[in-house]
Amino acid sequence: MKNLSKLTFDKVFFSVFLVLIALIVFMAIGNNLLISKSILPLFVPVFLIFFFVRNSYLNIAFISFLIFSFLGDLSSMFFVGDIHLKISSILYFLSYLYLIGMALTKFKVLRLDKIIGVYLIVVFGISMYFLYTLYNVLNMIVTDSSEVLIFTVKSLSLIILAFVAFGVYLSTQSKKSVIFLVGVIFIIFSTILNYINLYYIYHWSFEMLDRMLYVSGLYFMFRYMMMFERKAKKVTVVKENYASDNMLVKQ
Repeated sequence: MKNLSKLTFDKVFFSVFLVLIALIVFMAIGNNLLISKSILPLFVPVFLIFFFVRNSYLNIAFISFLIFSFLGDLSSMFFVGDIHLKISSILYFLSYLYLIGMALTKFKVLRLDKIIGVYLIVVFGISMYFLYTLYNVLNMIVTDSSEVLIFTVKSLSLIILAFVAFGVYLSTQSKKSVIFLVGVIFIIFSTILNYINLYYIYHWSFEMLDRMLYVSGLYFMFRYMMMFERKAKKVTVVKENYASDNMLVKQ
């Protein structure tokens, strides 16, 4: 019965994810900008409501990630233009910092093979080179130096997040690390599409894909936290059984 209940909840949670995806597509095709903006801040609360239907565990780092992500989503309702870009970028940057903090606690550096460690360092170096190149290009395109700085810091946090998430996967190779890495990848590609819309060429389809990838990233992050909740419940059950067995032995 417990497995059936778990399976049913997983299906419900996945259905919520599909409904949000359908709303994004519908609003993008309908080209209703006002309603489209109002949908974005709903992603985190909707997932959170359904998450707490069956789960109760959320660590502080993940709560902080959700808060800053929600505020970043909500900023589109109150700010426009360059101000919105700066405020939302800072809020998303702060949310990424908490994801990095979550991942670092699972990063087992000593478990990494030396060859894999060198590979990670090379990939990180290449990523930093591309970021440096983009920084120089943006310096020529964007006149506001603070906007370029915010772009650089936000992008750097994403590179570090990807590096740590991939490192966690290589060091643990667990299902949880895969889910976390997939969520990070979705968030990164969402940000890249957002950059394309901002600095290269705007198209409604890019914005639609951006939001679809973003909500997919949130979905996998919540799935990641669900696995911790189930692990915590299993540990509690084992401890209770152990305690009851000890009581029987004493009797």
